Amino acid sequence: MTDKMTTHGMPSWLELMTTDAAAASKFYSELFGWTFETMPMPDGDYHVAAVGDEKIAGIMAHPPEAAGTPPNWGNYITVDDVDSFADKVASLGGTVVVPPTDVPGVGRFTMFQDPQGAMLSAFTYVQE
Repeated sequence: MTDKMTTHGMPSWLELMTTDAAAASKFYSELFGWTFETMPMPDGDYHVAAVGDEKIAGIMAHPPEAAGTPPNWGNYITVDDVDSFADKVASLGGTVVVPPTDVPGVGRFTMFQDPQGAMLSAFTYVQE
């Protein structure tokens, strides 16, 4: 089995930004049977979803910089080096929407738009 957090090109994480993270967590718990662990964060709680022992997703309230956007699910793809990846996105005609940014203790991510306008995020995780 491949490790989704270290294999370049592997989908690795889902994340919901929404208006009511607690209600969304309850909904997805009842819908899929996901269990949740709540992590306090500076801008509000982050709800980590798991299937069995595997953590698969996070649910959070919109951060201030995303205020006014509709609730949406984001997808993360693992890449070897997020900074080089962001350069490659631009060289292939895509647009880097969020430049490579650190997530303390987790890794580094970027959000980009492909030439047709679809949004996706890439993540390089801290290796322990």
